[in-house]
Amino acid sequence: MIQLLFLVLFAESVVAFLLLVKIGPLRELVMKSLDQLKMGKGPATMKTIAGTMSVILLSSLMSIVKIQNKGAKLGTMSPMDQVLWRTHLLEASLMGFTLFLGFIIDRMHHYLQKLMGLRSSVGSSKEEVEGLKKENMQLKEKVEKTSKEIKLLQEEIATLSENLKKLKLESEEKDKRVETAESHVAALQKQAADLLLEYDRLLEDNQNLQTQALGYRS
Repeated sequence: MIQLLFLVLFAESVVAFLLLVKIGPLRELVMKSLDQLKMGKGPATMKTIAGTMSVILLSSLMSIVKIQNKGAKLGTMSPMDQVLWRTHLLEASLMGFTLFLGFIIDRMHHYLQKLMGLRSSVGSSKEEVEGLKKENMQLKEKVEKTSKEIKLLQEEIATLSENLKKLKLESEEKDKRVETAESHVAALQKQAADLLLEYDRLLEDNQNLQTQALGYRS
């Protein structure tokens, strides 16, 4: 029993050491072994073993107490009681250390799993951050291109507005010229009408004069 407990304690010490110190792929191998051990009926089996060892530990402690009480009543312990007391004390110590190391290994495995999950999530978060940075850079480039295009459009709009103003001024000047020409044409038409009236009057006067001249001759 004691040799078996020493062997178990040594194995647990090696597992705890490999979980604490990363030596090549040994930690991953131990983590996978513990994962497989906690799958299926593994947890129930380990709880059963731990319960059995706890009962044996309690029994050893009770035996130690009985032997001490017996020695206290007799005033001394016999050599056989001393051997049994030391044996039970060694077994209780070994089982206590075994249970304690088992609990430590279980907690270390649990927290290492959490740490590995956090590292994987951090790695994925870093990838997401890098992707967001790339998207941000692309958006900045698009914004710069868009701002340049907007500036060009604003310059074109300014040029077109200036041209439009010039065209408006030219159109207004042409309208003024057309109005002036129309007024000039209207004046000329009026003058032509007046001249026609004067011409008709002169023709009538000429005819009157000719008829008067013929009357005098006859």
